Amino acid sequence: MTLQSLRTVWFSNTRNDLLAGLVVALALIPEAIAFSIIAGVDPKVGLYASFSIATIIAFAGGRPGMISAATGAMALVMASLVKNHGLDYLLAATVLAGVLQVLAGWARLGSLMRFVSRSVVTGFVNALAILIFLAQLPELINVTWHVYAMTAAGLVIIYGLPYLTKVVPSPLVTIVVLTAVAIALGLDIRTVGDMGALPDSLPSFLVPNVPWTLETLAIVLPYSATLMVVGLLESLMTATIVDDMTDTRSNKNRECVGQGVANIATGFIGGMAGCAMIGQSVINVKSGGRGRLSTLTAGVVLLILVVFLGDWVARIPMAALVAVMIMVSISTFNWASFRNLRAHPKSSSVVMLATVAVTVYTHDLAQGVLTGVLLSGFFFAHKIGQILLIQVSADDVQERRTYSIYGQVFFASADRFVEAFDVDTPPKQVRIDLTHAHFWDITAVSALDKVVFKLRRKGVDVEVLGLNEASATLVDKFGVHDKQVADDMLKGH
Repeated sequence: MTLQSLRTVWFSNTRNDLLAGLVVALALIPEAIAFSIIAGVDPKVGLYASFSIATIIAFAGGRPGMISAATGAMALVMASLVKNHGLDYLLAATVLAGVLQVLAGWARLGSLMRFVSRSVVTGFVNALAILIFLAQLPELINVTWHVYAMTAAGLVIIYGLPYLTKVVPSPLVTIVVLTAVAIALGLDIRTVGDMGALPDSLPSFLVPNVPWTLETLAIVLPYSATLMVVGLLESLMTATIVDDMTDTRSNKNRECVGQGVANIATGFIGGMAGCAMIGQSVINVKSGGRGRLSTLTAGVVLLILVVFLGDWVARIPMAALVAVMIMVSISTFNWASFRNLRAHPKSSSVVMLATVAVTVYTHDLAQGVLTGVLLSGFFFAHKIGQILLIQVSADDVQERRTYSIYGQVFFASADRFVEAFDVDTPPKQVRIDLTHAHFWDITAVSALDKVVFKLRRKGVDVEVLGLNEASATLVDKFGVHDKQVADDMLKGH
């Protein structure tokens, strides 16, 4: 990396990156504690993980300005492993998940993101916005009026301060001001310290205390594979969203490797597996963060806050962080997507709504995105399958009929291809002109074989012509109608 590119990636936005990283660090603390509770481990496991992953991904990741740390999606996967086998197996699963993610990056699986349609990405964003908002509701139920007043005041500051000045990120001002108010007035409201004890020491290197046997591998591998898929899926989707927000591009394959390296290191310092976080990434971008320095700042400041300034951090009211996360959910949601439901093609709208519905219902991002991708593939195949034109011309003198095929022949259009041929009252000769057609799979080749065999059984002389090179290669390899002709000629000879 040249000095100029180093300066661009790390120090072209220094002040904003530092301030944005500070905001993200404060927002990460309650999230990391909450995710630790979900996974059934001590809060320091999530906090150490968030520090480690954010710090390492700042150097190794492929998307500058994106925040990675301990996440709820990963915590849900790990909960049963911790319950049945304990923390050390979780750490081993984290390391193995990281290894699998590195291998996925080397195999260039990040390139598969090009098969995820815009409708799926929009549905993913909307579902996450809804889940982020729903996650704040427990902090707003069965509480005193002070909590509502503090939350409302936080939203006023967040949305009102930018009209006065943008020198300091409004979420940071919100957290500082509301914390000062809560301390000054002695308000008896829920704080960060009420969520769990903060660590009082730096993380140290450790090797998971598990038997290094095939039996251990059999226990850990299913969880690690799931963590790998969920982590990469959420990270790559988040990278795509940040790409759009910043109008820049990212290296998805490098991001896969970076996530893997971060998780490997995290497992060896007593942290749980993590991945990119859409909420914190949006906070970072909205607060002005763009470069790798913002991600590094978030990780380093997080550790400093919880280890050395834990007594102060513990006094931050949850209402302040709830206000920030409500802002994130509102900013994340793609409001135009609902206004465009009637204007956009029905298939795109169905894909978007299905992705939202499945993700929100299951609280599983992987299931929601998989549903959207499968529906997108189905609608695409159906649409392309309809683009098949077959023209028939007859020469009654020579008793010959020519079928000219235009379009794509594959599994979704193979039946239409077969049905276009009159095999009940055929002429003596049939020409199948494939000059303007393309065969994509063995289903298409099988359809051609079926037509040719049906006509030959009627005594028809069939000629297939015009195959392009790719289609001809497929037909030569998997087709059988020409091979049968050759066999018949050998037998007749």
